[in-house]
Amino acid sequence: MKRREFIALLGGAAAWPLGTRAQQPAMPVIGFLSSRSPDEAKQSVTAFRSGLRTTGQVDGQNVVIEYRWADGEYGRLPELAADLVQRGVAVLAATGGEPSALAAKAATSTIPIVFTIGGDPVKVGLVGSLNRPGGNATGVSLLTSLAETKRLGLLNDAIPAGVFGVLINPNYQGAQDQSREVEVAGRAIGRPIQIVNAGNDQELEEAFATFARGHVAALLVVADPLFTIRRDRIMALAAQLKLPAIYPYREYAETGGLMSYGISLKEGYHHAGVYTGQVLKGAKPADLPVLQSTKFEFVINLKTAKTLGIKFSENVLSLADDVIE
Repeated sequence: MKRREFIALLGGAAAWPLGTRAQQPAMPVIGFLSSRSPDEAKQSVTAFRSGLRTTGQVDGQNVVIEYRWADGEYGRLPELAADLVQRGVAVLAATGGEPSALAAKAATSTIPIVFTIGGDPVKVGLVGSLNRPGGNATGVSLLTSLAETKRLGLLNDAIPAGVFGVLINPNYQGAQDQSREVEVAGRAIGRPIQIVNAGNDQELEEAFATFARGHVAALLVVADPLFTIRRDRIMALAAQLKLPAIYPYREYAETGGLMSYGISLKEGYHHAGVYTGQVLKGAKPADLPVLQSTKFEFVINLKTAKTLGIKFSENVLSLADDVIE
């Protein structure tokens, strides 16, 4: 065989069927299921991936992440979860609250699940106990849904008179508990409460029209993935009415909201990434205790306060963990 023909034959090896070449092991796939939207959740995804990296797992190098986003439409989650299960993912990271976690739990009893939720995972049936989950699921409880009383109290300290409006998404798993909590808290502080439900964009517009007609003095926006997705619109509507408001995450206050009280979403998603990486390396969800957020931050945006004509008392300012000027 001539040398030129031999080189040409070797060059053609790239076109040989894959089965004739040495097979590379397939990278494990993480199914990332979320109630939220990709644009709004960028910081949370970055935090999740940073948690993965602490366990040596890097997306695109030795693991692949498949994303499925519900964009606040919780009814889509069962189908999205089933799609990831059919895809044969190694771990399901169910993020963005109870709707995602419950959809993942209903879709599989064998694939490991790592969740981030706002409430009590025992109460909603995700785990047997916090210390010993006992099944195929574990994760992080951000306790966001259990902080509405504290938010209402801080709002009462800042705005000491008038009716409080409360925005709740009736489609959220914890909506009834949120309603009961703020009603009890309202009676405890002696303030009239006007709860308005909104589960989509049109209802959000109608809700703020209702608040305007009711002459509410201040607003509590409860923790809910849909509201997090729509936070820019919600804050714009509050600004149009010159309505002071308190929100569940510091991301609101950082982008123009008056006040926020809650845990760090970044920290919660980082921990979820760590747990996901540990599961990929052989840890069993049944043996990984559910983590609970312990650090809550009260953030005040003084620039927004000035725009609204609000002057905080020294007592309220002293309670803040961070003041944005």
